[in-house]
Amino acid sequence: MLKLLLDEHISPELADGLKRRNRSLIVHWMAEWENGNFLGQEDSVCLLEAAAQRLTLVTYDRRTIPPLLKMWAEEGRRHGGVVFVDEKTISPADIGGLVWALIHLFQETGRWDWTDRVYFLRR
Repeated sequence: MLKLLLDEHISPELADGLKRRNRSLIVHWMAEWENGNFLGQEDSVCLLEAAAQRLTLVTYDRRTIPPLLKMWAEEGRRHGGVVFVDEKTISPADIGGLVWALIHLFQETGRWDWTDRVYFLRR
């Protein structure tokens, strides 16, 4: 089941928009998730806890997350899934476009097991 954790660099307006459009979608924003205890933490710490809670990370971070996922795969470590967004495809300022794309993703793949899954979001 797809449950989302929004990276701390993604607007909280996205979480609100997603919840308004689909009440069955579980979505957390990093600043409110676990009382904000994971803000500023290393990516590995966040991904580890997200995996324990079966949450899939939504992020624009294609600089530090991919090498971490590669290392984890080589070590046989599991994660809860990652949805990458490219700012050239969907701007971080385009909240409506991102809401639409994630709602569509949820409708298409919401029942999948997202463990170790990596997805590149498109419009």
